[in-house]
This record gives sequence, C-alpha cells and structure tokens, in this order.
Amino acid sequence: MPSRRDLIRMSDAESLEYLRSQCKAVLGTIGKDGMPHMVTLYYGVDPEGRIVISSFAKAQKVVNVERDPRATISVESGEFYHEIKSVMAQCDAEIIREFEPMRAAMQYIRSANGRPHSEGAQEQITASYTKRVVIRLTPRRYISWDHSKLGDKY
Repeated sequence: MPSRRDLIRMSDAESLEYLRSQCKAVLGTIGKDGMPHMVTLYYGVDPEGRIVISSFAKAQKVVNVERDPRATISVESGEFYHEIKSVMAQCDAEIIREFEPMRAAMQYIRSANGRPHSEGAQEQITASYTKRVVIRLTPRRYISWDHSKLGDKY
C-alpha cells in the first residue's frame, strides 16, 4: 500500500503544469552569511520549463545568485488543508543581461500574471530594462504535494 506521501506527490510533469498555472512565488537565495534570503515575486515559465524572474541588477537576490548560483522557489495554493498544493523547485540559477532574452522573459512573466498594465506602467517597465536582469532558474529537483489527491480523507 502506498504511503500518504506517495499519494500526494506530483510527478515532474504535474509540478511543471502547476508552476505554469500560477504567477507568484517565494524565491530563496543564499546570503553571504549563509542564511536564506526569501522574497515574494512574480514569475513566468519559458517554453523549456525554466522559471524566469525579472529584477533590478543591484537587488540582493541578484548579488546572492552571482555569488552562489543555487536557488529554491516555492509556489503554493489552497485555502483549506484538503486543497493545499505546493511545488518547491531546487534550481540552478543564472543571470541573463541581454535585452532580447530579458524582453522574452518579461512576456512570460506578464502572461502568467493576467492583470493588464496601464500604458504608462508599460512604458516605465520598458524604460527600466537597462537597469534590469533576468534570473533564469533551471529546476534540478521538484518536491511537491497535492492534498486534493486524497479527496476528503486526511
């Protein structure tokens, strides 16, 4: 008989599908003192299944990734215990500074977050590209749980 853990685990394909269905995550990088640095942010997923995040180049998360390219991202949903779904992806991180990959990443992020930008906001975002980078996360391992797989039994 499978364990409860086995019953709620999502496959890698289910984990990626879940990540594509969400838009807000907590990113963990490693600070210079070895402590986790956690920030909530919007993200997107590119066609290759990599998670993309835009940030100002001088942000602490970027400095941390430049020093140590390991990062973890956590996404969760569900209001009640039997609805909780979560994916944690342990990733290799890289900083992308070129304009075209940054523009593409911004489109993945924007399409994941369905709220429209005003024209002025979009102009401001575009103008900030020279100060921004993309953190591209390539998942090496997913850790996941989907309590809805248990039905109403917990």
